Amino acid sequence: MAARYRQAWRLLASTARMSCLFPGRWCQSSGFHWPSHAAAVSNRWQPKPLWVVPGRTMFVQTQDTPNPNSLKFLPGRTVLEAGTMNFTGPREAYCSPLARQLFRIDGVKSVFLGPDFITITRPDANTEWKVIKPDVFAAIMDFFATGLPVINEDSQPNADTAPSDDDDEVVAMIKELLDTRIRPTVQEDGGDVVYRGFEDGVVKLKLQGSCTSCPSSMVTLKSGIQNMLQFYVPEVESVEQVTDEEEEAAQV
Repeated sequence: MAARYRQAWRLLASTARMSCLFPGRWCQSSGFHWPSHAAAVSNRWQPKPLWVVPGRTMFVQTQDTPNPNSLKFLPGRTVLEAGTMNFTGPREAYCSPLARQLFRIDGVKSVFLGPDFITITRPDANTEWKVIKPDVFAAIMDFFATGLPVINEDSQPNADTAPSDDDDEVVAMIKELLDTRIRPTVQEDGGDVVYRGFEDGVVKLKLQGSCTSCPSSMVTLKSGIQNMLQFYVPEVESVEQVTDEEEEAAQV
């Protein structure tokens, strides 16, 4: 068993030198990649022009995501030192002064904080981005001008993929893959994936940010994440998404 996992770790370390694991658009020659949420469209979206407000020295870029109801804002500076944080409503934003300020804007449904970006999700297409964006730009620039911390000192970002002494070899491999190969790619699209457990061959994950309501999120979950985990960890039989409702029911 140990020898097989040592071999798997060597395979993981050499991923950058591997040829494509699957033919066609499911991967690229530079390494393993899954398809974007939108078929045949690269998941590396080009940033939009800078938004400049007279009298302010901060520049904020926007970047489209595969989810038409989510937009990624790039303030050009660190947002979170480590990890990510997802806020699905104003009540959850008690620990983040920045998120609280953004929720004051009419049309902001959820706020997701990443290492160097902020993803804003609107309720639906009836709420136009051209109406929301100016207020979001102003809120971000005004907040960073204050010098306040993005999150309170007693709050910690997600650490679900952090190693634990209770993890066996299989779970440790799953977490390592999520943290080093999968999450960085998902974060490029303004979202994140959080580990929620492994039981009877099923990896349970929670999608956050732009991935939460994306119509093609299952493509990423099954054709991308599941394929990669199964390649390196044969014990993985499938990957399932855990929703907020399911987590709440499990805690009752």
